[in-house]
Amino acid sequence: MTEQTVASDSVEVPAAADQGSLHDWPLRPWLLAALLGLAGLLIHFATQDSGQVAWRMALAAFLFFGPIAAAFTIERERWKEPAIFAVAVGLVMAGLTWRAVRYGEYLPDEQYGFAAGVVATALALPLFQADFHRRRLQTPYSEIYGHVWTDAISAAGALAFTGLSWLVLLLMSELFHLLKIDLLRDVMDEEWFGWTFSGLAAGAALGTIRNQLKVLATMQTVVLLVASLLAVPLAVGLVVFLLATVVSGPQVLWDATRSATPLLLACAAGSFVLANAIARQDDEAMTRSRVMRVAGLVLAAVILPLAVFAAFSMGQRLSQYGLAPERLWGLVAIVVACVCGVGYWVALIRGRRTGWATQLRSATFHFTLFVCGFAVLLALPILDFGAISTRSQVARLESGRVPVDKFDFAALRWDFGEPGKRALERLAKSRNSRVAELAGAALAQKERGYWDLDRSVRAEEDFKLRVQPDDPDLRRLVLDHLRDYSSLCAEACVALDLGVGEAGGRRIALVSGSTYQLIELGGKPRDVDSRPPRMITDDSQVEIRPWTGRRIYVDGEPFGEPIE
Repeated sequence: MTEQTVASDSVEVPAAADQGSLHDWPLRPWLLAALLGLAGLLIHFATQDSGQVAWRMALAAFLFFGPIAAAFTIERERWKEPAIFAVAVGLVMAGLTWRAVRYGEYLPDEQYGFAAGVVATALALPLFQADFHRRRLQTPYSEIYGHVWTDAISAAGALAFTGLSWLVLLLMSELFHLLKIDLLRDVMDEEWFGWTFSGLAAGAALGTIRNQLKVLATMQTVVLLVASLLAVPLAVGLVVFLLATVVSGPQVLWDATRSATPLLLACAAGSFVLANAIARQDDEAMTRSRVMRVAGLVLAAVILPLAVFAAFSMGQRLSQYGLAPERLWGLVAIVVACVCGVGYWVALIRGRRTGWATQLRSATFHFTLFVCGFAVLLALPILDFGAISTRSQVARLESGRVPVDKFDFAALRWDFGEPGKRALERLAKSRNSRVAELAGAALAQKERGYWDLDRSVRAEEDFKLRVQPDDPDLRRLVLDHLRDYSSLCAEACVALDLGVGEAGGRRIALVSGSTYQLIELGGKPRDVDSRPPRMITDDSQVEIRPWTGRRIYVDGEPFGEPIE
């Protein structure tokens, strides 16, 4: 099949990329439906046991990502290489999943490492489809570009069809329910059915869509045209924003919101997508509208300023709070945005005479390779952001840059992984009694507490606790419990001794705010207001009976429900 080029605002259909993908393959919908349906059923069996077992989650990831990669790449005349690629994708994602589940308690950022693997896989897919593993840097950009948009549209269409299939199935089940036939309802309630039916529907839709070259080309044209329309107002808005920021000073970003960095990076990402939507895959496919071409040039140029302002905003936050795993991942995003911005500026400068769009496509090609490789590096257990952040935070504490009472010991306990816990164990042995006390309190926590905006660990004197009757031994037991569950007793509270509990421990009522909790020390708190109310039915016997028991009174008035 020859290469097809559509003039003006249409797009070029990649012809050199898998020839098999451009021909109708009648078995494709059936094959992909069977593949993804079977994968869904096996995922159910892999995850049906309660709890997250590392090897089961890894197997589920392999069964999820591997078949999806195969569904996008397998062809009638070419199946061996796609099969190897799908197995490789499945094994990589299974390994990342196993690490995230098996060592999630010891890692501060397991979800980010997994996300980096997903990004690397998503970028590797169009590269593989364009035969990058054979042609490498000689791979035509137009083919990669075509596969990116084709894959995105195919995935969106498959997801939409899957949702509609569930809606039709639901309507059918309700229709048959009117006839007292609940077979379909019963089947839908089975846990295995959801994964299997979703896989069947998504596979059938994906296979059908990828068989329709003309439909995909038309949809791709429409999507790019709509994106091009968004480019003009976004370009104008970002130029006005950047000019206003230069006049007012970047400090205004920090003063206005603490979300400046993600907002700026989101704008940079949007500019990247829309600039490439206008640049298309070659000059012939670009829009003839001068306004849109200028908008695309502007969007490519503003990525670097947006990344610089995002870096300034992040620098302000790091100066105030120091490093943390999430902030390091934010720095990673800023580095990626800066690399893209610098590359685009170089492309625009070099393209003053030869055409900026041509240079921009070349820069996008190399930027894609950089991000794919960088994502693989970040997904591997090479850089320990928890250890890096822990060293930074402890250095700030020991140097006196952060007062002891303002230091977030709980962050080391809950957000920095195993390096943070080891640092707390060392700080708990500090010669500074205040540091040792707060570090020990953080280590003892059994749930994350948010006491105030500055820190979430409280020493014993921080609790406004009154024990009735005043018993030193009982007070010690209550304080030990509050240190474990520091979210309790956020305000003034009173612990009432209720005697010996069912398990032989000390039973108390912890009164705080507008409610109270019954606690048997050594157990978990139970909120008395969480008991489900009894509902009256037609056969309910309603009567009034005398009642005696104990309840709490505050200032002479009944407080909450009776204790017993």
